[in-house]
Amino acid sequence: MKKITKLWGLLLIAPALLSFSQGETPSAADRDEVHRFIRNSWDKTVRFNTEDEGTRIGLPYRYTVPSISGAFQEMYYWDTYFTGEGLILDGHVDLARSNAENMLYMVDRFGKMYNGNLTVFQNRSQPPFLSMMIASVYRSTGDKEWLRKVLPTLEKEYRFWMSERIAPTGLNRYGNESTDRDKMDFVDMLKVRLGSRFKTDGLSHQELLDVGSHYIAEAESGWDFNPRFRTRCMDFCPVDLNANLYLYEKNFEFFADELGDKAAAKRWARKAEDRKKLIRKYCRDPRNGMYYDYDYVNGKRSDVVSAAVFSLLYAGAVPTKDAPGIARALDALEFPHGIAACENKDYPYVYQWSYPNGWAPLHFLAIKGLDNYGFREDARRIASKYVATVIGNFKKTHNLWEKYNVVEGNINVSNEYEMPAMLGWTAGTFICLDDYLAGEMQPDPLPSEYMSY
Repeated sequence: MKKITKLWGLLLIAPALLSFSQGETPSAADRDEVHRFIRNSWDKTVRFNTEDEGTRIGLPYRYTVPSISGAFQEMYYWDTYFTGEGLILDGHVDLARSNAENMLYMVDRFGKMYNGNLTVFQNRSQPPFLSMMIASVYRSTGDKEWLRKVLPTLEKEYRFWMSERIAPTGLNRYGNESTDRDKMDFVDMLKVRLGSRFKTDGLSHQELLDVGSHYIAEAESGWDFNPRFRTRCMDFCPVDLNANLYLYEKNFEFFADELGDKAAAKRWARKAEDRKKLIRKYCRDPRNGMYYDYDYVNGKRSDVVSAAVFSLLYAGAVPTKDAPGIARALDALEFPHGIAACENKDYPYVYQWSYPNGWAPLHFLAIKGLDNYGFREDARRIASKYVATVIGNFKKTHNLWEKYNVVEGNINVSNEYEMPAMLGWTAGTFICLDDYLAGEMQPDPLPSEYMSY
């Protein structure tokens, strides 16, 4: 068994690797300017509303929202993990902790963490990252009493995924708890989001309900919308969802060890190992070594290469011998200014979670994952491209943005709605990756002693 020790950037940034507008290299002053903007803006994204009001769900502690103003004035699930990683590095572990505690409150109250703290999101969750948030807070504070207190609720969230989102393969899928009205309303919304190519003519009422249900599940994936699932999201076991739940199981193992419960640690280790084997069985194509989302209804893998595969490396969910096959996804996804969500192919719709759009969380997970498995040169090159893209566009617009065009290096992106200026996960990812390039250590998703194969 070979042990992988995860190293986070020990070298100084190599300017030649940076992709910047007109061949420029971001200077230290450029980077510092973006840092100052972020640090001066964190407090503008903090909200405190303890009472339910209209569609907004009150939360007991302060929380962060993705945007300073305009759209996205709620706490969103997976967005908040990436925001929190930047907050912790900026010395705001208290705010990262209160975000996590608000999510625990929602799990206790509703049985799952909603997409966000709005009642309209009650029919779905989002990619599970609460375990990772708790791990980051715990590593920053060392507070074992807090860890002991929050674990029962975290296990409650895990049971939701294992009871309500399980496929016959033993792997997990996305789904929803929608009413028929929800589904029909979603279909109407899709006509706006996906445009004139989205056709419903001739579909029966039941077929329309099925369409709505699959797309609500796709919204639960956080990738709303994308070509990975061929409009049938609930029929797939996604690689990233199962990577996340593998990391939950490894984190539970770590937490149990920290609290002295060796028996529980062994149980969680077995669960994680079982999941790793299932991921490999169903998602890996032995012909090219690539991992794909698995269509369990039709018994075949997707044919779309997506940046979701890097979640497997981030979580440590594949054997080391399989990592080169996953790293080769860069051949289809890497462009001059970062990585695209999906490879460039002819799809039925123009999706925003596809080529040529590059998203902050996908860069974060890819870079950490590649570095975890020893692909440091690739990781640093991609990090350099992303940081330079953020800086270059900040110099032009004086804002950070939700997503970027990784081919052109600008904000000429495929949109399904008016793109807002963003702090949130773009800020958190920028802070983490810029520090990584500067040679500062980042928190590992897993302690190195558990990264063995």
